[in-house]
Amino acid sequence: MEIQANNLKRQFDLHAGEYNRKALEVLDSGWYILGKEVKEFEKEFASYIGSKYCAGVASGMDALTIAFRILGIGKNDEVIVCSNAYIACVMGITLNDATPVFVEPDEYDNLDADKIEEKINAHTRAILAVHLYGQSCDMTKICELARKYNLKVVEDCAQAHGTAWKDKKCGSIGDIACWSFYPTKNLGAFGDGGAITTNDPEYDAQVRVIRNYGSKKLHYENDIIGMNSRLDEMQAGLLRVKLTYLDELNKERNRIAKRYLTEVQNPLIRPLLTRPGSNNVYHQFVIHCAKRDQLMAYLKENGISTIIHYPIPPHLQKAYECLGYQKGDFPIAEKYANEVLSLPMYNGMTSEEIDYVIDKLNHFEG
Repeated sequence: MEIQANNLKRQFDLHAGEYNRKALEVLDSGWYILGKEVKEFEKEFASYIGSKYCAGVASGMDALTIAFRILGIGKNDEVIVCSNAYIACVMGITLNDATPVFVEPDEYDNLDADKIEEKINAHTRAILAVHLYGQSCDMTKICELARKYNLKVVEDCAQAHGTAWKDKKCGSIGDIACWSFYPTKNLGAFGDGGAITTNDPEYDAQVRVIRNYGSKKLHYENDIIGMNSRLDEMQAGLLRVKLTYLDELNKERNRIAKRYLTEVQNPLIRPLLTRPGSNNVYHQFVIHCAKRDQLMAYLKENGISTIIHYPIPPHLQKAYECLGYQKGDFPIAEKYANEVLSLPMYNGMTSEEIDYVIDKLNHFEG
């Protein structure tokens, strides 16, 4: 049996007719940029998240870059971010000439809120709360620290579509939130896409100007130096279809995760813990294994594809040699990078496929 780490075609097939009809509707409209579909998606997604405003942009990377820009974060400023984050989180900071300050992850593989305060100084301007793998950071502690030190809270929700912290959905808790709709996300588009949600009307207005070449209303009148970062009509329309099924899709991912959690009984494998107070939408089903590379090779030999999220922490990436970090500076992130493995997790995964993965995991001997 051959099992992919992710199979996007299965999810498409669940509602193929609706996607096809919406695609033809958009094509027939003759309007492809910043039209009805984008406006309606922005309203619907803001309502789903519980935020007052949503502005579509071209990607999650752009969302991060724009968010820090409109917060006025730049040279000589510092932003706290988890040391095991995806590289885009750090790039959103450094593309604004600010400095990332790394904090190690906790036992839930997310930013350890108890280690943030010791990194705060006069240059600290914001905390980037990355809701990694589908569950929330401890937003209560993070927001308390932000209030105490007058910091901004930016949520990276690229892997948290439908995740909640206590009674509020992620993306509605901090000052501003950044979203990716990359195809593999729980709410994935059929190409690149992103958005920024906020409860601040001024932030929302600034996003809309920056994303459109710095133009507020009229064509060819540019108030600031902006960028071209617009969620297009096709992606917005298709996202509108998928959004109506997001909770259903997340429930299916939880059913798959429950089987992994209850039926994988190999002491060499430790599933990722879910933080009390957070649900989990299982963007990835992540395990820890001290013999990760052997496990990955073993699964591949048995036709099971897996992915490492992520094999190199940001501080050890060549792109950030300029920060001056060395191996050993963030030992928890480095340890996790050598242990984590994402098992097959996608909508439309069959019971037989899940059975097969579980059986092979339970027979792994290292």
